[in-house]
Parts: sequence; structure tokens; C-alpha cells
Amino acid sequence: METKTVDARGLSCPQPIVETKKVLDKISGGRVEVLVDTVTSRENVLRFGRNAGWQGSFEESEGFFKVILEK
Repeated sequence: METKTVDARGLSCPQPIVETKKVLDKISGGRVEVLVDTVTSRENVLRFGRNAGWQGSFEESEGFFKVILEK
């Protein structure tokens, strides 16, 4: 399974969601990792992904979050 990565660190909402949507619109399934650096962006991307039918989780790294969307 191919993993797509969206680096949305440093972007303020709603830009992380806009960038994530661009990728999700092009694929029907797989794994997408979205890198964000705020709790608000993390929660918004998770909510957006789940509402679009993707399973969502996240991992916390030093200074940023990796939101993982899978379908």
C-alpha cells in the first residue's frame, strides 16, 4: 500500500484541510499521512478524514503530529 504524505506544518487552518482534501480527492483508498504542528490542525484533519469515510489516528513526534488516514 502506497503512503502519501502531506506536509502541512506551519500552515494555519483551513489550509491543512485544503491540502489533505486535494490528496484524498485523487485516491479511493490507501494511507495518507498529514504532518501538522498544532492540536487544532490535528483535530480538524482527523475530523475531516473521518467525515470523508477514512479511519483516523495520530502519532505525536517532537514538535509535530502525524495524522494517519487509512481506507
